[in-house]
Amino acid sequence: MISPLPLPPPPPKTALIHAQSLTKTFTLHNQGNRQLNVLHHMSLTVNPGDCVALQGPSGSGKSTLMKSLYANYRVDGGTINIRHDGRWVNLAECESHELIDIRQRTIGYVSQFLRVIPRVPALQVAAEPLMELGIKKDEAEKKVRSLFTRLNLPERLWSLSPTTFSGGEKQRVNIARAFAVDRPILLLDEPTAALDQKNREAVIQLIEEKKATGCGLVGIFHDKDVKSRVCNQTLTFE
Repeated sequence: MISPLPLPPPPPKTALIHAQSLTKTFTLHNQGNRQLNVLHHMSLTVNPGDCVALQGPSGSGKSTLMKSLYANYRVDGGTINIRHDGRWVNLAECESHELIDIRQRTIGYVSQFLRVIPRVPALQVAAEPLMELGIKKDEAEKKVRSLFTRLNLPERLWSLSPTTFSGGEKQRVNIARAFAVDRPILLLDEPTAALDQKNREAVIQLIEEKKATGCGLVGIFHDKDVKSRVCNQTLTFE
């Protein structure tokens, strides 16, 4: 008689993210269908107040893991359990309508690129996630104005579309957009890459405040000073 495989242990009761044995392979169709194994049995647990740095050389899988945690990529194997509304949801299996709700209320993502819509002012771009949750426009914009001020984004830019903003200005709009909603999980893809020292310090303070509220963060931080100040864990990629 063949014994059944043992069930995996349940996620820790306090965790916000509990990812186990993640695998992800890409097929390079323009290179003879070559298989590229990017994630190989990768596991990660994030508790409230954690900030986990993903560390490793370019191409080692850091961005793939980030996109998998946001379900932009579907993993080939393993589970990504996210605590959503007090229950566990496996992102590797959830339906599209549930994923939209998770992104609105549970997981925020600061990418390196801001999705810019012509003629839509920066204030509205950053306030949009709050208004999608039913928060009134005046209240949403008030919160964004406070964040723009802390991030040293000049007030003359608030009513303009970010299409012509510099990289650092776009990045600050992106950070305000993600940090405005009180989500319990934040994913940060090089959040200070295009910022000077003054604005890096502003972002560090925002991250520390999120950690203090029990938010769990996962990020790629190429700035060693930022990483050493905000991160309490490191996940190293070969």
